[in-house]
Amino acid sequence: MAKQPDTAEPAVVAPKKNKMKVVIVAVVALLLAVGLSVAATLFFLGGERSEPDNLVSESVKTTKQQAIYEVLTPAFVVNFKSQGKPRYLQVSVALMARNKSELDQLKIHMPTLRNQLVMLFSNQDFEELNTALGVELLKQKATVAVQELALIEVGSTVVEQVLFTNVVMQ
Repeated sequence: MAKQPDTAEPAVVAPKKNKMKVVIVAVVALLLAVGLSVAATLFFLGGERSEPDNLVSESVKTTKQQAIYEVLTPAFVVNFKSQGKPRYLQVSVALMARNKSELDQLKIHMPTLRNQLVMLFSNQDFEELNTALGVELLKQKATVAVQELALIEVGSTVVEQVLFTNVVMQ
């Protein structure tokens, strides 16, 4: 009968060793899988990333032309009423373009361009213009108006951005 307890003890110890081996193998396999995936990610992304970035930056440098600015003088001054009081808006405008010849073609239509900007500025709400967001929205509207005119008259948008160099409201 002494032999039965001896056989029972190794049977109890054996499953614990098997469970421990399985856990250790699973943890090692998991760490190995994570390590390999990180190494593969760094290898593939690191190697591909440096070459295209250089190619993209070189192609952008060669294709993007230097900015050309055309200041519209005199500054635009418009008046409108707000809450029964006369209000004034003075805006100094500069046009940013990239193609000198297209900008020269647009200069021929400067009276029409100035007229459109005056009409745009005079149709604004004074209360909206008192915020930075209102002025930014007006700048975007002016950019769209100038680009539409340029598209009609010159055949391309010509002006990349309309810049407000000075805004005064009373």
